[in-house]
Amino acid sequence: MIPAGYMAKWIMNSPEGYLNIDIVDIYSVSSCMSKNFDHDIDTWEYNGYWFFDSPQIIQEIAKENAVDLTGTRLFYYEMYNLEFHEGNVWKHFEPEASFTTDIEKPGLKNLEGYDIATFSLGNHAECSPLSCNGLAKNIPANKHCLLSSFDNAHQLLEDGKFKNSEPGPYRILAVYSVSWLND
Repeated sequence: MIPAGYMAKWIMNSPEGYLNIDIVDIYSVSSCMSKNFDHDIDTWEYNGYWFFDSPQIIQEIAKENAVDLTGTRLFYYEMYNLEFHEGNVWKHFEPEASFTTDIEKPGLKNLEGYDIATFSLGNHAECSPLSCNGLAKNIPANKHCLLSSFDNAHQLLEDGKFKNSEPGPYRILAVYSVSWLND
């Protein structure tokens, strides 16, 4: 897994009747359900993975754009260095070279689970089919609508469980919660 960066999100509680009873909230990488703090901001301070290199950058952008971060959760992501394409093909990918990528690693991080997100445009996470497409109705997910292990995520892709949910390629991301005051 390679460092991918940070994002602040407003976490959506599991919609009533939408997913299985054990899912409490949605920690998906995409912003379809749990919105990214920057969803209404025209910023180009992303790194090459379309996340942010540090929590401080997020705070600066929020301040400059009068976005109140109260109630957001801060996440740190790591990404598998291969993406899954049709035909059960894993291909290497690189960060967008026109953006600087210099990720500050967190001192403390808590692994919440693994998400599989689509990257049909090659730059940012578009959908997380586990939550966005309701695949968690038939695929066991934890209370945050994430998968329990990297191996599970990898196998689900190879077994075709995400086929026809959203256009790929698909990337596996480890989702960590971190505090705003990272020690």
